[in-house]
Amino acid sequence: MDRGVFENEIIPANRPAVLRGLLRNWPAVQAGRQSPASVVNYLKRLDTGGTVNAFVGPPEIKGRFFYSDDFQGFNFESKDVSISTALDNLVSLAEAPQSPAIALQAIQVPNIMPSFLGDNAMPLLDSDIAPRIWISNKSMIAAHFDVNHNVACVVSGSRKFTVFPPDQVSNLYVGPLLRTPGGPPISVVDLRNPDLERFPRFAKALESGQEALLEPGDAIYIPILWWHGVESLEPLNVLVNYWWNDTLSAHHDPMLSLIHSMVLMSGLPAVQRDAWRELFDCLVFQSAGNPGAHLPSDLRDVMGNLSSADRDQIIERMAKNLQR
Repeated sequence: MDRGVFENEIIPANRPAVLRGLLRNWPAVQAGRQSPASVVNYLKRLDTGGTVNAFVGPPEIKGRFFYSDDFQGFNFESKDVSISTALDNLVSLAEAPQSPAIALQAIQVPNIMPSFLGDNAMPLLDSDIAPRIWISNKSMIAAHFDVNHNVACVVSGSRKFTVFPPDQVSNLYVGPLLRTPGGPPISVVDLRNPDLERFPRFAKALESGQEALLEPGDAIYIPILWWHGVESLEPLNVLVNYWWNDTLSAHHDPMLSLIHSMVLMSGLPAVQRDAWRELFDCLVFQSAGNPGAHLPSDLRDVMGNLSSADRDQIIERMAKNLQR
């Protein structure tokens, strides 16, 4: 695997791909292959002492960071700790028959261990795409999607990825959208023990799902909007991932459009929803091709060509209208 193959074959295929041994020469991975103590010592040497957020749940959740039973809250708490403190706690709990679930998620590496970057370079991406680090004991992160491309790299421990294509959304039983455990929407089905009586359509999703077990040095590419659940299998698991999206501005979030449309459309009668679906399919998703092809090519309209500045102005105007 090299950058040319990744950019010209892997990404255009728009399917997840396991990249075996991609990062086997990383010093962090070599430490992870030696022992949990070795990778802990390696990361602690890089720790600049900053505070990060950790999810902590009781042993009863069995590592499944999720909603509370009534879906009004969550089954874990958030605590501020240092990376070194969290690592020491995970090591001390490694042999415990029952231990709390601990997870540090999506911590920006340049902020807490910047020297990690020089020795552990990602060969497939530009250096300005900053990695994030994920550290946990045994845990289960529900199936979810990202609005960015994702390359996830196992440094220590092992992780099982379960992926589903975007067209399986109706079979994954999506949870609440306004408040989620980690940011993106999640499937409420427990991948480790799916209840097919309660969630019968999930059996259809499993027909399209795929699993991959990743060891230290392995990576996986997950395209935008592909659902993926991640199970961490060891008492200490370390992963580094990279998110990027060349076509998505930081302040243009398609999730806001989705939620806005649901608020406005979901209460309409079915006949009206069907009519709006035709408009969305034609104008937004361009199911019949460019809907503005018959108009002047220099037209500055949503039916024509818009610059980034044009899009910013339109979104700003819409935001002001929504505040009325």
